Order: sequence, then C-alpha cells, then structure tokens
Amino acid sequence: MVTLRSLAIPAHAKLNLWLKVVGRRPDGYHEVDTLMQAISLHDLLIVERASSTDLEGGVRGADDLVLQAQRALESAVGRPLPARFRLVKRIPVGAGLGGGSSDAAAALRALRRLYELDCDLTPVAVAVGADVKFFLSGGAMVAQGRGDQLLPARPSGEWYALAWPGFEVSTARVYAAWDRVGGEGDNHLARAALTIEPRLAGFVAMLGDGWRMTGSGSTFFRAFPERAEAERAIASLRGCWATVARPIGAWGAI
Repeated sequence: MVTLRSLAIPAHAKLNLWLKVVGRRPDGYHEVDTLMQAISLHDLLIVERASSTDLEGGVRGADDLVLQAQRALESAVGRPLPARFRLVKRIPVGAGLGGGSSDAAAALRALRRLYELDCDLTPVAVAVGADVKFFLSGGAMVAQGRGDQLLPARPSGEWYALAWPGFEVSTARVYAAWDRVGGEGDNHLARAALTIEPRLAGFVAMLGDGWRMTGSGSTFFRAFPERAEAERAIASLRGCWATVARPIGAWGAI
C-alpha cells in the first residue's frame, strides 16, 4: 500500500443560527444552547508529512490552533507527528465563524490519515477547544454545555448573506459582558458585543433589518431562500467584507 504524503482539506466556517446562553458554570465557562450550521465558506489546509513542523499562513504563531491541535494529538498518541502546514485563510479572523477551530479540526483529521493513526479524535478536539469537536464532522448540530455536547439537527435549506465589519470582537470580553448585561433574542451575546464594541452599533444600523450576529461576533448574516436574493443583499454594502454561502452537510472521515 502506498503511504499518503500530503492532503488538502477544506476547513469550513459555521453559523450559529440561534444562540442562547443558559448560565455560567462553576469552572468559569458558560453553558450555551445553540444551533450550528456548517457553510460553504472555508479555509484550505494543506498538510504534508515532514521531518520537522512548520506552519505557513497561520495568524498567531506558536499559539495558532493548528499547532495546538498537533501538539494535543502528539500527546494523545505518545509520538511525534511532524508536518508542514500551509493554511490559506478565507474566513475572517475573530469573526464568530469558527475559522480557527475548523482549522484545528482539519489538522487533526489530516494527521490521523497521514500517519495512519487508530485513535478517537473527539477527546483531543475537546481539549483544544469546545467548537473543534463540531468541526470533526460538520453538518448541522445543536450544541449544548460548553458547546461540546452535540445532537444532530435538520440541515438548513437557505442561502446566507454574510457581512463582517473588518474588526474582531474578543470572545472572552463578550462573555464577561454577558455576565453584566445578559441577553435575549436570536443571539444572547449580541447585546454584550454591542456593549464592548461601540462600532458595531453603526454597522448594525447600516445593515438594516433582518440581520443576525453569529457566535460572539462580529459577523452578521441574513437568510434567504434563493442565492440571487442573498447576492442582492450584499451588493449594496460598502466598507465591509461580504460574501454569500450555502449550508453544507456533514463530511465523512478521511
């Protein structure tokens, strides 16, 4: 059998179609109840077996979630898994779309295949980050607890217009603000995000009615039954990043 030397894996973004914050846990994390839907927007992670590890295109150096995922998997299997990673970023950073977590999950899946590992990636993914577990399979899931308790859900059939104002919002600061101001509506974190980032209020006003925030921000989305309608919704937007995406189903193991 020929040993596989490299893989290219799309690392898909997600939307939180609704998000409720249930409360704060004794360990400092928050309990959530949210519907997560994988979408066609994606980064591309190219992974190659190598004699030493290198990452091209990461955004946080040694703290990049791709490298964190690799170290966590090495610890789990008790052996080095050196690889050359090249990350082509298409998902805005710090935008509530789960790009970093998806990149980490893609790294875990690629390393398992390249090194022919017989191991369960789930506990490794949870150790890296709560959302990473979702990105091992994608599709549509209701996520509860810290976001790592997943239940399959009916996939969305809509198209989405996405708009990002060009700046990120700190997830930790948003949850800390939620402790003070609470939340309601489709996304319980929206009020908290607006509290810590005043620029979001102007962005929301520019978007108009029907737009919802995903995750802890700062991307907003609007659902449409047809792609053409979603494209028309972003055509008039100025001064921000915008795109159209469709929901995608779960992907199989590689």
